[in-house]
Amino acid sequence: MRCATSQRAHQLLGRLFNLNVETHEIYTRIREFAATADAVIDELCNKILSPYAAHIEISNEIGTTADPVELLMMLFDDRYHRKVRFEAKRKLVLMNLAGAIDQRERETDIESRFAAFIHFLNEFVWSPLLKIGEHRSVYLLSEHDPVDYRCTDVKVVEREAAESMRLQPGQRLTFAKRRMFRVGSKDIPVYVSVRKKASAAKVIKLLRKNEKNPAVAVDDELGLMAVLDGRKEVTRFVDHLSEAAARSGMLMTFEDISDTLTSGKYTASSIGSSSNTPMLKFFARLGDTRVEFIIHTNQSYLDYNLRRGVSHNEYEVRRIFDSGVAELLFPQDIYQLDMATIRKQQMEYVRELNQ
Repeated sequence: MRCATSQRAHQLLGRLFNLNVETHEIYTRIREFAATADAVIDELCNKILSPYAAHIEISNEIGTTADPVELLMMLFDDRYHRKVRFEAKRKLVLMNLAGAIDQRERETDIESRFAAFIHFLNEFVWSPLLKIGEHRSVYLLSEHDPVDYRCTDVKVVEREAAESMRLQPGQRLTFAKRRMFRVGSKDIPVYVSVRKKASAAKVIKLLRKNEKNPAVAVDDELGLMAVLDGRKEVTRFVDHLSEAAARSGMLMTFEDISDTLTSGKYTASSIGSSSNTPMLKFFARLGDTRVEFIIHTNQSYLDYNLRRGVSHNEYEVRRIFDSGVAELLFPQDIYQLDMATIRKQQMEYVRELNQ
C-alpha cells in the first residue's frame, strides 16, 4: 500500500514540476530535490552557523530519507521525536522550493546560457594573446584604517616581491589571479569571478525574500564580479564589453545601473546589505541572457571583503539572521538556540577574521 502511494505521489510531483521523463527519472529528480534540501542546512552548518553545527545538524532519519511520502508519514508519527518531525516538515518545504527552482532552470535553459556566456568571454572579451583560462598572479598590498579597517591605500606587487615582503601593522596582502582584456595595443588586467548561483543558494534566497516563485526572487542566476586597478580601467572595461558584444553580432544593453565607486551611497534593497558599499552594479542583457555585473576597483574590492560594516562576510551573517531565515529553519523551542545572541557572536567572529 505504501509503495503504491509513493509511486502515485512521485507521478503527481512529476506533473507538478513538469518532469516529462520516465518514472525512474522522476525518482532520481526527487532525490536530487532532497539532496538540495539537505545542502541548504549543510551550507549553514559549514559556514555561518559552523560553531553550532552539532546543534543543528540533520537527524539521521531525515538525512537518509528522500521519499516525500515517508517524510509525510514521519510528520504525523508520534514515535518520532519532535525535532525529527519538524525536520521532516522542513525538508518537504525545502524540496518543494528545490523543485520549483529546477523547473525554472529547465525552462530558462540556464546551463546552456552559462556555457554561452563563458564562450562569449573567451572569444570576444579576453585578450587573444593569452591562452583560454590563462591568468597572471599578483598580490594587492593594502593599508587599512585601524578603526573600521577600510582600505586607505593599495598597490599591485608581483608575486615574487610579495613572498619576501615583511608586512607592517595595518598592512595586508591579498592574492589575485588576473586575466587581460585588450584595448588598442594595450592589455589591461582584471580579476574576474564568474558564477552560476547554486540551487541551495537559490533556495536560501527564496526563504529570505519569503517568495515561492524563483522567477520573481532569483534575478541573479548568472553573475560576474570584476576588479580593476582604478576608475579609469573600470570605464574601459564596461566600454570593452559593449564593443565585444557588437563584434559577436549581438547588442548588449545595461539595466538597473547603480554606481557608487566615486561617491554617493548604494541603494540597499536586500535585507542586511549596507548602503555604504562602493561598487558599480548593473545587469547586462546579451541576447536572451541576463547577467549581474558587480565591478570594483582594487580599493573598493578590499573594502567589500574587509571593511567593518561593509564586508560581504558581515552581510552574509546579517541577511541570514535579519531576514528571519535562521529562526525559521532552527526555531528556538526545538533547537534551544538564541539567534539574537548567535548573530552578535558571529558578527564579532567575522570582524576578527577580517582583521
